[in-house]
Amino acid sequence: MITKHDWTKEEVLAIYNKPLMELLYEAATVHRKYHEANTVQVSTLLSIKTGGCPEDCGYCPQAARYHTDIEGNDLMSVQQVKAQALRAKSSGSSRVCMGAAWRNVKDGPEFDNVLEMVRTINKLDMEVCCTLGMITENQAKRLEEAGLYAYNHNLDSSEEYYKEVISTRGYEDRLETLDNVRKTNVTVCSGGIIGMGEREEDRAGMLVALARLNPQPESVPINALVPVEGTPLEEQLKVPIWDMIRMVATTRIVMPQTQVRLSAGRTDMSREGQAMCFFAGANSIFAGDKLLTTPNPDVNEDMKMFELLGLNVQKPFAKHAQTKSVEAEDSKISALGEKPKWSRPEHKIEKNLEAQKKRVKA
Repeated sequence: MITKHDWTKEEVLAIYNKPLMELLYEAATVHRKYHEANTVQVSTLLSIKTGGCPEDCGYCPQAARYHTDIEGNDLMSVQQVKAQALRAKSSGSSRVCMGAAWRNVKDGPEFDNVLEMVRTINKLDMEVCCTLGMITENQAKRLEEAGLYAYNHNLDSSEEYYKEVISTRGYEDRLETLDNVRKTNVTVCSGGIIGMGEREEDRAGMLVALARLNPQPESVPINALVPVEGTPLEEQLKVPIWDMIRMVATTRIVMPQTQVRLSAGRTDMSREGQAMCFFAGANSIFAGDKLLTTPNPDVNEDMKMFELLGLNVQKPFAKHAQTKSVEAEDSKISALGEKPKWSRPEHKIEKNLEAQKKRVKA
C-alpha cells in the first residue's frame, strides 16, 4: 500500500477545482477503498481550561488580548473531566478530546493533573486526545505513558497565510510539535481552518504540508471559521458549504487513509450539506453542544441525522489498539522541567493589532 507524500500545490489545486460531480465520485471511490463507507467516528471536545491564552491567533476568542464574551475558567478537576467523559460516552462518543488554552505545556502540577485525566478517560475504554499547545518529546512520552491515544495540533493554514493570522509563534513550531508526537506511539491529529480570508492556493498549501508528513496524520479536522465578535476575523463571511465539500473531498483523495473530521461550523450546515461531506469522505465529527467555545449541533440531532443517513458510530480503538495506562507512581519518565525556546516571530498583523486596541478601549 503506497501513500503519495510528494504532492505539489498545483496537483492539489487541480483536484480541488475539478467539476464537483467528478470530484465527489473520485473522493467517494477512494473513501470506500480505505474505510467502511457508512461508519463515522464521534468525538467530544472538552475545554478543560478556557480563556486567557497569550497567543494572538486571529480566529480565537480565547486570546486574552481580544475583547470577547468568553468566560474563562481555571483547569478543571479530574472528577469534573471524568463526569463529562461518562456523559459523552453515554451519548455515543468514542473519544474525548481535551483542550487547554495554553501556548505550550509546562511541567508541573497542572500537567500532572492532565496526565491523570488521560489515565482516567483511558480506563473508561474511551480514546483520549489532547490539544495543549506545543509539547516537547519528553512531554509527549509522558502523555503516551499515561494512555493518550491522539494529540491534536493544527497547522491552521498554509505556511504563507499562517503569517497573516498568527504572529506569536512560528509554523515550524507546529511541525516540530507534530514531530515530537511522532517519536511516540500516540496518533497525530492535525488539520486547519478555511474561511479566514485565505486563497484556494493556501488551502492546497495546507494539505500539501499535511500530506508530506510521513506517516500522514491519522486524523485531519476541517474547520469552517466561526467568526466571533471581538476577534480580528469577526467580519469574515461564513464559508459556503460547497467550499467545505470540496475541501473534504480533496483531503480524502490526498490523504486516503486518514480520518477526515467535520469540525467547527457544522451549526451552519444543513443535513443535506453534511450528507454530501460524508459522501465526499468525511468519517469523523465532533459531537456535543459546544466546541471549546463555539456552538455545535445537539448530539441528539446528530444521532437522528445518522439514523436518517444510515450511518453507524465507530467503536473505540477500531483503528488503533488501546494502550494500558501506567500509573503515576509507576512512571519511568520523569518531568525534566524543560524551558524550550519556542519562537515568537512578532511581526505585525494590522487586524490583530486593531482588535487588541478595541479591548484596551473597552
